[in-house]
Amino acid sequence: MSVLVYTESEQGKFKKVALEVASYAKAVANQLGTTVTAVTINASDASVLGNYGVDKVLNVTNAQLDAFNAKAYADVVKQAAEKEGAKVVIVSSSADSKYLAPLLAVGLHAGYATNVVEAPSSTSPFTVKRTAFTNKAFNMTTINTDVKLVAVSNNSFGLVENSGSASAEDFAPAIPEFGVHVQSVDKASDKVSIADAEIVVSAGRGLKGPENWGMIEELAEVLGAATACSKPVSDLGWRPHSEHVGQTGKPVASNLYIAIGISGAIQHLAGINASKVKVVINTDPEAPFFKAADYGVVGDAFEVVPALIEKLKAFKAQQ
Repeated sequence: MSVLVYTESEQGKFKKVALEVASYAKAVANQLGTTVTAVTINASDASVLGNYGVDKVLNVTNAQLDAFNAKAYADVVKQAAEKEGAKVVIVSSSADSKYLAPLLAVGLHAGYATNVVEAPSSTSPFTVKRTAFTNKAFNMTTINTDVKLVAVSNNSFGLVENSGSASAEDFAPAIPEFGVHVQSVDKASDKVSIADAEIVVSAGRGLKGPENWGMIEELAEVLGAATACSKPVSDLGWRPHSEHVGQTGKPVASNLYIAIGISGAIQHLAGINASKVKVVINTDPEAPFFKAADYGVVGDAFEVVPALIEKLKAFKAQQ
């Protein structure tokens, strides 16, 4: 009865969250004295999963599953869990998994714990630590059902490499009727994904207009970061809605989040609180963001950011 982990991929390549949930699954398997089985969907090379503790990979290859469909993907993972007799199933907290997991929980009659940040403190009873109240607190949750579904909060457990290799097995589950069909997907292929970014550079109305976003993009390029924005900025059409982060936008759990010209409304803070280090640059010393930030600079972004870019470029040139 392996621990089963669903490892997400995109265009055949594993996402960072896939390696994190594999690392988490290995920690749980060690506690339970069992192995880790991963289920992949249209992934090109699953051998990398062995480096993160996976013992066996169930490879699903089906052109019908090229585009994500929550119902179909949940059913595939359900069939994999039943095949392996898995009592613990691990998924990530990505946008896709948040759609998939509730359907999977119903299908497996499983108790479902979201936003889990640590390996179980106990396996009997099965107890996990979760964030609550938009990352302002923690709670300890016990799952009493026979099958347990755990969603790991992004960038909370980290990547843990293990020496080992994973055996591979082709798996051909029955594909259910979709009901919904994806006709096309448009993506910005030349940018770092907000979901996978280690660093996010975000800006708000303090930049005064879309014509001033060049310095934000330059700072992001120097840092190898993703660009993001506050809700008012996307509402005004200054930036695409795909860059809107916050409680009503995309959640961010980066290692470093830099907020420039963002006051820090509660909805924005709720969406980025999971980031490990938060830096704010704002002219208003009373901006709410300063209370949530680890580091703050009171100053004009049009002076601070170019100076920061210059210093970072000089530092990189010395490396």
